[in-house]
Amino acid sequence: MRFQFLHVGRARRRGSHPRKSPGPLLLPSTRYLSTRISSLVAGCSALALCACLFALPARAQSAEVVKIGFASPLTGPQAHYGQDNLNGARMAIEELNAAKTRIGAKAVRFELLVEDDQADPRTGTVVAQRLVDAGARGVIGHFNSGVSIPASKIYADAGIPQLSVSTAVRYTRQGFATAFRLMADDDQQGAALGRYATGALKLKRLAVIDDRTAYGQGLADAFAAVVKAAGAEVVKREYTTDKELDFRAILTSIRQAAPEAVFFAGYDTQAGPLARQMRELGIKAPLLGGETINTAKFIELAGTAAEGHFASTPGAALAQRPRGKAFSDEYRRRYKQEIGLYAPYFYDAVIVLAVAMQKAGSSEPAKVLPALRAIHHAGVTAEIRFDERGDLRQGLLSIFRVSGGQWILQQ
Repeated sequence: MRFQFLHVGRARRRGSHPRKSPGPLLLPSTRYLSTRISSLVAGCSALALCACLFALPARAQSAEVVKIGFASPLTGPQAHYGQDNLNGARMAIEELNAAKTRIGAKAVRFELLVEDDQADPRTGTVVAQRLVDAGARGVIGHFNSGVSIPASKIYADAGIPQLSVSTAVRYTRQGFATAFRLMADDDQQGAALGRYATGALKLKRLAVIDDRTAYGQGLADAFAAVVKAAGAEVVKREYTTDKELDFRAILTSIRQAAPEAVFFAGYDTQAGPLARQMRELGIKAPLLGGETINTAKFIELAGTAAEGHFASTPGAALAQRPRGKAFSDEYRRRYKQEIGLYAPYFYDAVIVLAVAMQKAGSSEPAKVLPALRAIHHAGVTAEIRFDERGDLRQGLLSIFRVSGGQWILQQ
């Protein structure tokens, strides 16, 4: 085709005599070109149509990705807490996606951005900024109060909601509109433990140990205040760190004060060795503690020395909640292990955030925050409603005791 056009053009430029019939040379080529062009146009139209037909279902099926941040210790001595938290959060994400959740008119797919804060405040702030930069629309975590508190300012500056199980009173009293708590705080829990010790157990002489973390100090202070207000005596107040595993020096000093019980505000990886060392030194008084020792890990580490000790839970016992048994059964089915204390709280946190997005008709944090303030959701752990500070309204508390190698509900 190209050759024929060039040949005709050269013949005219050279001034040669006109051919007898130049038309026949052009007409077949023109008809051929027209046919080819028509075929190409038709082909292109068909391809375009096919492309459109294939594109329509893809657009219809595409979903907006909504990123939710997660932060907990996933390495180090507290990694078992973090893994339990992560299991609970993933259960919620998987259920939301399986239900093909919509926000407003949009189909959405939730994505969990997982970060390990190592239970370290400095690492926690790095992790927090990383989640903000990654476009998280909300954050579930952190686990430790000492990590949540510095991280909370980063989320507040970015205007991103943060839902945490951190119990230090200060967390929700900094004036940040972005901070929400899913369980009772240390003042409530410490007071409940103090009332139980002096009321139900009728104890008069108690020793107190705390690990000097934001969580431990706050819980121990609240417990000691209620004990004293009830007319009982704190015969010894001792301090340790959240890394210490040898408590013999502290316990030797406490033994001399002859307490009727020892209150420990710290974590299970320390409470287990502490319970064993109490028995080794002949201290027969029970150990009392907060929810961080109300775990299977404590019983594992303490062994037979776990018997008879008490711990609280800042919430209703899971077995007594309407959906508690079903949740526990599903957790065991998925992960082939016993559920920890915090998994249902992290599950609830993800679900509550998603419900708030649905009520707001948007995943934009500025629109989600007012919906969170007004939320009323029947969660696995509680009837979730927040007060003006972001604390859980009607935060319940339960007391457990180890009997026969299991935590048994007392009240």
